[in-house]
Amino acid sequence: MQRITIDPITRLEGHGKIEIFLNEQGNVTNTYFQIPELRGFERFCVGRPVEEMPLLTNRICGVCPEAHHMAAAKATDAVYHVEVPRTGKMLRELLYSAFYCTDHTTHFYALGGPDFIMGPDAPVAERNILGVIHKVGLEIGGKVIQMRKYGHTVVEIIGGRKVHPCTSIPGGLTKGITEEQRKEIETMGRWAIEFAQFSLQVFNDIVLSNKTYLDLIVGDIYTHKTYYMGMVDENNKVNFYDGKVRVVGPDGKEYVKYEPKDYAAHIAEHVEPWTYLKFPYLKNVGWKGFTDGPDSGVYMATPLSRLNAADGMATPLAQAEYEKFYSTLGGKPVHQRLAIHWARLIELLYAAERWVELATDPEIRSMASTEMGKLPDSFNSTTDMTITHNPVGTDTAIEVRVCSNHHLLVPLLSTFIGNPLQMCASTTMRTITFN
Repeated sequence: MQRITIDPITRLEGHGKIEIFLNEQGNVTNTYFQIPELRGFERFCVGRPVEEMPLLTNRICGVCPEAHHMAAAKATDAVYHVEVPRTGKMLRELLYSAFYCTDHTTHFYALGGPDFIMGPDAPVAERNILGVIHKVGLEIGGKVIQMRKYGHTVVEIIGGRKVHPCTSIPGGLTKGITEEQRKEIETMGRWAIEFAQFSLQVFNDIVLSNKTYLDLIVGDIYTHKTYYMGMVDENNKVNFYDGKVRVVGPDGKEYVKYEPKDYAAHIAEHVEPWTYLKFPYLKNVGWKGFTDGPDSGVYMATPLSRLNAADGMATPLAQAEYEKFYSTLGGKPVHQRLAIHWARLIELLYAAERWVELATDPEIRSMASTEMGKLPDSFNSTTDMTITHNPVGTDTAIEVRVCSNHHLLVPLLSTFIGNPLQMCASTTMRTITFN
C-alpha cells in the first residue's frame, strides 16, 4: 500500500496534515485529516483561578483570541452568577463584531479566497494573498490591510491590546470608551460596511459570474447533508455573541434549540487515535462515523451552518444578501461546503452593520460601562456552559466548576469543524487519480 503525506497544510489557522493511502491499483482507500499539535489547555487550566481564564484561554490562538477570551469571560460571569450591565454587553459585542470583520477578511482574502479568485487551475505558487493582490490590484490589497487595521484598532480600544484582549472580567469590563473613541469607532465601522459590500461585489464578479466556479460550488464533490448549528437571537436571527443554540437537520427543519448551559445534554465528543482534534456530535442522534444524513450525529458549525440554522440576518443589508444567497443556490438548507466562503462574506457585512449599530447606541458610553454587577459573597458548587461563535467555525464552550472557597476551572471544550473537514478530505481524494 502506498502512502502520500501532505504536511504541512497551508493557508490554515493552526497546524494540519493529510495522510492518503492508496491500494495496489493506485486508488484511494483511506484519507485522514490530522491535527498533530497537542495544546494542553484542558489540563494546565485545571486548578487556576477562574478570573485568569479570559487571559489564559485567549492564548489558544493568535488569530482568534477574542473568541476564547469572550467565551471564558461569559463563563466567569456565570460562575459568579452576575448579570453584565447592558453597556458592558454592548462593548463586548462591539469588540466581537470588529474582530469578526478582521477575521473574515483574513480568511477570505488570505486563506480560502485565493482558490476562487485565482481559480482552481492557477499554479499553486500563485494561489496566495500575493497572487490575489496581483490579480485584483494593489488598491484592493490596501483595502484588505486597512480593514484588518481598523478591526484590530477597535479590539485594542475596548480590549486593551490588538491581540490577546485583557479587559473582560466577571461582571463586565475594566473600562469604557470616551466620546472621541466612540466617534473613531463609528467612522471605522461605516468604512467596514463599504468594504464588506465591496467584497461581496468582488465575489459576485469573479466567482458567481463564472459558470466553472459556480458549478464547482454546487457540485457533488463538496456536498454533505448534515445537521447545522448556529447561535440565534429571540427572532431566530444570526447572533455571534449571545442567544440560544439552534440546530437544524439535513432537511432544514429545527431539530433542537437550547440554552448554552445545556450544551452537555446535547453534545458529546468522539475521539480518534490518529488526531488530537475531537469530533463533536449530537448526543441524541449518536455517533455513526464520518457519514452524513439524518441518522448521523455529525453537524457543522461554520458561517454556512449559522445561516442554515437561522431564519435570517438581523441587519438590513446582510438580510438582502442572505436572501440572494438562498435564491441563487436553490433554497434552504445549502449543503455545498464551498458556499461557506460566500456565507462568510454575508457575515462580514452583518458584523460591520452591527458594529455601527452598537457604536451609535446612546448607552454605549453609559457610566454602567465602568461598573460590574454585584458579586455574591459566597459560591455554591456549580457547573455552567457559555458559548460564542468563532468566525472560522468553532462553537466554543467552556465548562466551569467552582466549589465553595476554591476557584477551579476544568476542561475547555470546543466544538469544531473536524467532521466536515475529514469528510471533505476523504471524498475529494477519492476523485483524484494518483500515478
